[in-house]
Amino acid sequence: MSATSITTGSTREKLLRARACSEELRHLSTDGKNAILLGIANALEGQKSEIMEANRADLDQSGLEGAMPDRLLLTSARICEMARAVRDVAALPDPIGETLDEWQRPNGLRIRKVRVPLGVIGIIYESRPNVTVDTAALALKTGNGVVLRGGKEAWNTNQCLVEIMSTVLGPLHRAIALLDSSTRESVHELVKARGFVDVIIPRGGAELIRFVAENSVVPVIETGAGNCHIFIDESADFDMADRIVLNAKTQRPSVCNAAEKLLIHGQIAAEYVPRIVQKLIVAGVEVRGDGAVCSLAAGLPVTPAAEGDWDEEYLRLCIAVAIVGDIYCAMAHIDKHSTKHSEAIITRDEANARRFLREVDSAAVYWNASTRFTDGGEFGFGAEMGISTQKLHCRGPFALAELTSSKYEIIGTGQTRP
Repeated sequence: MSATSITTGSTREKLLRARACSEELRHLSTDGKNAILLGIANALEGQKSEIMEANRADLDQSGLEGAMPDRLLLTSARICEMARAVRDVAALPDPIGETLDEWQRPNGLRIRKVRVPLGVIGIIYESRPNVTVDTAALALKTGNGVVLRGGKEAWNTNQCLVEIMSTVLGPLHRAIALLDSSTRESVHELVKARGFVDVIIPRGGAELIRFVAENSVVPVIETGAGNCHIFIDESADFDMADRIVLNAKTQRPSVCNAAEKLLIHGQIAAEYVPRIVQKLIVAGVEVRGDGAVCSLAAGLPVTPAAEGDWDEEYLRLCIAVAIVGDIYCAMAHIDKHSTKHSEAIITRDEANARRFLREVDSAAVYWNASTRFTDGGEFGFGAEMGISTQKLHCRGPFALAELTSSKYEIIGTGQTRP
């Protein structure tokens, strides 16, 4: 299949084809869907050189700086990770047709609630080409068509990936539609495509998510923005805290589950602030601090934090550090500034940990673990469409079960309503 056939047609034509193909996907058996997914995984690994060549072209043209090129970069290892994620999705139970509940009424009617596909899913995202494969795999497993609108900086890579997957799909290749990313026109068309698309998922920065949420006439599930916090409680094990903070900030700083804010209990601040600030600086992290942090870290290159720092998602090697009076002050700070993505407490006090887990209102809340685990694959879901930070229709890693709706099947023996 040629790249031309992948990109041919207007947005409307691609949406119509995806809708028609989604109806055909409904009839595929679980074995049939899994065979397609395993074929895609094999094809990705078999064409690594082509994928990396397309990716190099994107990187050369992107103009991205700092940690951002890492979001776009595909290495041989990352392509293998994408293929593994597709195999993981294939290995998971098929949610379609699952009976969620079943009961019988006094009049003899048997009522059954079952999972069904959503239909056609539109996703608008930036940079990360693994999203192209993850979302397509999840959509195919759940019998949904998928419309992909990636960022212009990843056009060559996305086109290559979609071509590979479409070749495996054969006659059903139009179930994956790749929209033009050279202008914003396709975004405007997609958010107005009511009747063609059943749900739109914006995955990216706060500006993208806000634009889609404010302009879409199609239902939207918001994902992505992650102003994530770690709170170091007064009973924290310092060695554990060091490991978690450094992992959460530096392991991959350009993603939404990386830690952006560090809160430290006032009772341990004098001892812990100089220690962790020094370690962060050695790791190449720019540290911004409130007045108390700047004072305790005197002699270290800490930038005074501005008011806007507490709400910013850095997506780079930068972290803002504040001292708080106790767990209640920490939770109040998080409630005011968090994007409701992922927060963590490091503590040996189980009562404080339970309180934090129960009362912090975010999609994922951790006790003594890195925020970097907020991920579909790490949760055992194979892959994800993103991390939902809203409460309807799902929250947290958005995977197979969340790509379904339900319907009621009612079985009678001739009943009529009196």
